[in-house]
Formats: sequence, C-alpha cells, structure tokens
Amino acid sequence: MTIEISNESGIAVDETVLLRLMENNFSELHVSPEADVAILLVDEGAMEALHVQWMDEPGPTDVLSFPMDELRPGTEDMPTPAGLLGDIVLCPQVAETQAVAAKHSTMDELVMLTTHGLLHLLGFDHAEPEEEREMFGLQRELITAFQAVERRRNRA
Repeated sequence: MTIEISNESGIAVDETVLLRLMENNFSELHVSPEADVAILLVDEGAMEALHVQWMDEPGPTDVLSFPMDELRPGTEDMPTPAGLLGDIVLCPQVAETQAVAAKHSTMDELVMLTTHGLLHLLGFDHAEPEEEREMFGLQRELITAFQAVERRRNRA
C-alpha cells in the first residue's frame, strides 16, 4: 500500500498518526495492501480554491475527497482489489477551528476528517438519512478501533 502524505498547509501535523490511521482503516475495511491513496494538507486559500472549483461553494472547507478507481470496502474473504483510491485533501486551519468548537484536539479532528474522507473514496455518502446513519456509524466504529490501537501502542 502506498499512503502518500504531503503537508503544504504551513501547520505542523503529526503525519505518522495519519499514516497509522490509514493503515488501521485499510485493515478494518479489508482494503488491499496494494491500494494507493494520497493525503494532501493545504492552507485555507488553497482549500477555498478547490471548494469553489469542485463543489461550487465559497469559503474553505475541512475535507474534500477525490475518488479515482471507484473501489469499495472488501470483506475478509474478498479484500478490495488493488488500485488507486484517490486523494483526500485536508485543511488543518479549518480543522483547528472545528476542534475548538468540539472541545477536542486538532489531531482528533484530523483523524475524524481523514476517516470521513476515506469513506467517501470508498463510495460512502451522507446525502440521504439512511446513508448518513451508515456512513457516520462506520466512521465512529473506525475511529473507536483506531483509538483502541493507539492506547495499546502508547502503553507499550
């Protein structure tokens, strides 16, 4: 698996946490170790430009996802085939503002946003209530599983 992380935001981010998160999420979702994903962290200006270009909405947003090969989650018996999942674009400045409002760390917000972005790459959406319940339920499960792994790792 290739997980490429590039931070062009000007904000220090622990990229190793995002890497471990993606490895854990790939495992939980049975995504092939041959699948590739790129994570790009950008500043508010760059995110606003992408938001306007791709969503026709003003202002910066927290996360955008750009799926490539339309891969879907696999199962233990049949993992997702190899391929290019796509790109996740994060804006740490927006994440920081949201983290303050939610009363948790910016890194916790970035973990949530990265997981959210990955689920979009895998075909999940939240436009309809049923889709939202499924996507946000799975998002909570993935974050909870990752947090448990991180707690065990930090105790070792």
